[in-house]
Amino acid sequence: MLSTPTSAEPAAAAPILAVSDLTVRFKLPQGWVTAVDGVGFELRRGEVVGIVGESGSGKSQILLAVMGLLAANGRAAGSVQFQGREILNRGGRDLDAVRGSEMAMIFQDPMTSLNPYMRVGNQLTEVLTAHRRVGRGEALDIAVRMLERVRIPEARRRIRLYPHEFSGGMRQRVIIAMALLCEPSLLLADEPTTALDVTVQAQILELLAELARDLNAAIAFVTHDLGVVARLCDRVIVLYGGRIMEQATIDQIFYDPRHPYTKGLLASMPRLDEAPQGDLRTIPGQPRAAMGDLPGCPFAPRCDQRIERCGRETPALLRAGDARAAACHLVTPPLVMP
Repeated sequence: MLSTPTSAEPAAAAPILAVSDLTVRFKLPQGWVTAVDGVGFELRRGEVVGIVGESGSGKSQILLAVMGLLAANGRAAGSVQFQGREILNRGGRDLDAVRGSEMAMIFQDPMTSLNPYMRVGNQLTEVLTAHRRVGRGEALDIAVRMLERVRIPEARRRIRLYPHEFSGGMRQRVIIAMALLCEPSLLLADEPTTALDVTVQAQILELLAELARDLNAAIAFVTHDLGVVARLCDRVIVLYGGRIMEQATIDQIFYDPRHPYTKGLLASMPRLDEAPQGDLRTIPGQPRAAMGDLPGCPFAPRCDQRIERCGRETPALLRAGDARAAACHLVTPPLVMP
């Protein structure tokens, strides 16, 4: 994990979210399964960090653990500090004091996040009356202004509609508006543009980037789409098998990737500046379910650069300069422990 700031550093540089050695396990009929294995990262105000990886890599479980929303059979260990306060595994009442007001989450499917039997206006005002203790009339005015801010036309009329009366892109804007009503300092987004067409996706990404600047909020953005990462994020965390393979700035990831898995992901992306050369490139093999209990590098079975050591010894996540780290026995030049 990247080192945390010392007390001598300015307070403004302190992370708003500091995750350390986070492990998430689920109890299944066949036993305990590890979905997230020793993940650590930091997030500061005004920063957008992308968390990328294939399905099953543990991306969404990190956000759910931070929010205290794991499934009933899930258990989290480690440390999650929000604004210097430990929040991992806190009781519902403790978390409710910050969820929705100081930190909020945008989910992938807006139809599962909105109550189909309630008007959009009632769902928005509920957030304000619960967290800001404002009256119904004032809450309605604030909700209308936020819908206008996320560019929903005729917001005062549309706020009386039900979720099914909005398009998919408009419903996602409603979810973003709901998450931002109390102007949280931390926003967790779990693939919020996956189900949208490319035009609407571009609009939503532009909106999130604008809101992050205006509110000086920190955003953790989970996605499997490196194109989305390139458009929105400042830094990138690459996950595989529940572990971090690489952390770096957006330029470092795209122009100087260190880990073979990162290189494989980039090579799998179609490029407009290259002529098509037969079939699309892929990473051989199948993604490994995040088990965490197996020895060696989780990517070793699919890595074309693996050596004997990769199958028996788990590589540590080592620093590779400012803001970057990699977990690979072959990464050069030699790295140092953070």
